[in-house]
Amino acid sequence: MIIQTFNRTEEGREEWLEARKGRITGTRLGDIIVKRGTEPKMGFWEIIAERVAIPADNENPMSRGQRLEDDAVQRFVQETGIQVNTDLQLISREDYPSIAYSPDGTIGETATVEVKCLKSALHVKAWWTKEIPKEYEEQAIQPFCVNDKLETLYFVFYDPRMPVDFFYITLNRKDVEGKVIAYLEQQIITLKNAEEIINALTF
Repeated sequence: MIIQTFNRTEEGREEWLEARKGRITGTRLGDIIVKRGTEPKMGFWEIIAERVAIPADNENPMSRGQRLEDDAVQRFVQETGIQVNTDLQLISREDYPSIAYSPDGTIGETATVEVKCLKSALHVKAWWTKEIPKEYEEQAIQPFCVNDKLETLYFVFYDPRMPVDFFYITLNRKDVEGKVIAYLEQQIITLKNAEEIINALTF
């Protein structure tokens, strides 16, 4: 057994926090142990990120994402040679204008770019599994629901703190057509239900 002792000062606490990084502690054990299924839990990816990423600062995640978005798009252009329109846009359906999305970039009418500058654990998980995180699935499907001409979505990941700081996953309409149809139908039903209640409240 190895025992490390730290001073009960602010400096000692910082050293203690630093020493805990990349390790399985009692606090983290619940995020490691897999009780059902075989897919690693988030704690697994956090351990990897803490060992290989440049330490995160205290910047607000949303502010960080907005700050890095342009860099990510430019990196995509540099890596692929595909020119991207980065105008600030809101794109809506003509038949249901309340169904919309805001692209991070467009490539004509048939392709779009979605950028995510995630915390390092999610970044490395997406890189290793080659899958869009489940919590962003709807953001990946919505552009196809809005733009019937859209054929390809480039889901770009960028984290300059990581050794592999940039990659992207290509999503094609033909691979998600079933979800697009289902999600669009649910949105139309939701809007109709909302309209019924709005009418009852205002007339």
